[in-house]
Amino acid sequence: MFPFRLSLVLVCLASLVGAAEPQWFKGNTHTHSLWSDGDDFPEMITGWYVKNGYQFLGLSDHNTLARGERWLTEEAVEKKRKSIGRKVMDKYRDRFGPEWVQTRTSPDGKPEVKLRTFEEFRPMFEKPGQFLLIESEEVSAGMQKVPIHINAINVAEAIEPIKDLATVREVVRANMQAIAEHALKHGRPVMAHLNHPNFRWALTAEDLAHVVEDKFFEVYNGHPIVYNDGHPDRAESSMDRLWDVANTIRIAELKAAPLFGMGTDDAHNYHGADASPGRGWVMVRAEKLDPNAIVEAMQRGDFYASSGVTLNDVRFDKASKTLQITIAPEPGVTYTTQFIGTRKGYDRAVEKVPTPEGDNVPFRLRYSKDVGAILATSDSLTPSYTLTGDELYVRALITSSQAPQNPLEPTQKAKAWTQPVGW
Repeated sequence: MFPFRLSLVLVCLASLVGAAEPQWFKGNTHTHSLWSDGDDFPEMITGWYVKNGYQFLGLSDHNTLARGERWLTEEAVEKKRKSIGRKVMDKYRDRFGPEWVQTRTSPDGKPEVKLRTFEEFRPMFEKPGQFLLIESEEVSAGMQKVPIHINAINVAEAIEPIKDLATVREVVRANMQAIAEHALKHGRPVMAHLNHPNFRWALTAEDLAHVVEDKFFEVYNGHPIVYNDGHPDRAESSMDRLWDVANTIRIAELKAAPLFGMGTDDAHNYHGADASPGRGWVMVRAEKLDPNAIVEAMQRGDFYASSGVTLNDVRFDKASKTLQITIAPEPGVTYTTQFIGTRKGYDRAVEKVPTPEGDNVPFRLRYSKDVGAILATSDSLTPSYTLTGDELYVRALITSSQAPQNPLEPTQKAKAWTQPVGW
């Protein structure tokens, strides 16, 4: 028996030595390039994220992957630039040189440039443990004029969107199921997150709640027309409020798991205008920097969303039912943490509130203040909350006293959002 026990000990020790210590990786999963409606080349965009301290990036163009041969006229490239400044082509040539930038003249005499593929440019940037590109797609569907966009992260091939079913919820569900089937077909974890519910006022809190196939949504998106803060004429329309209403319905009524919240850029513009990069991201705690590990960590909920606040640690101890946060402080900056949740005995009364013209629905429901209530507040750099047992869930919102580096609104403050726990 001794040799067997010794072998077992050696195997266990080897496992412990070889086990990677989880670490935080900063990434963005929603980014557009000239392969769809972005205004710069994917290599230029990727270089920006590398330079600005990101460890992973999902290039997620609409209904396409950066594959195959594609040429654009230089005129079309320059027309996408909304700001005044140097030409896009001049920047591209200066950065990568004439050997990389392939051009030709079209049959009608127009200068054209070739878009480089994902497999061509990824070796220029990827470094083990330092930076990773994850092939992704924004599956852009809809129901009549209602846009329904879902990002699929770590795809093996382009996924065809399913459009114009009977209801918004059916379209969301069908596309979520298609992405799940894609993951099974290719034997890899593929993450799907629902994008910008307030873009053209596409989705309500009830929509988010009832499509339980959806596990993630964007609680913060850096595009200027997605209305993260909602609209005063539309009840329960801020992203935080949508999140709490949807999660309360899911847990209390549908007996389903809650949504996790993503932070993204949704960057389209890289020359100083509109939807610029660096506004929203996720911090993912994973054992290693590879596509499967990153996606699996997010599927476990081991990440937080940010627009400028960094957390050194987020822990939920199931034994003590305590959510513990450690904030990475900046000089002269203060932080307020709100622990938000809904208690089991919440007031379930709702009120119908008519919506203005242009909304997808004739009315929205207003819920009681019990839903998504502030359960506790802390100014500590190590805030914590211990559940009492009557909460459906608890999440934390950390707000900084200073603005983000690239603010979306003039009065905006940097924030971080942790995932719901205790459910």
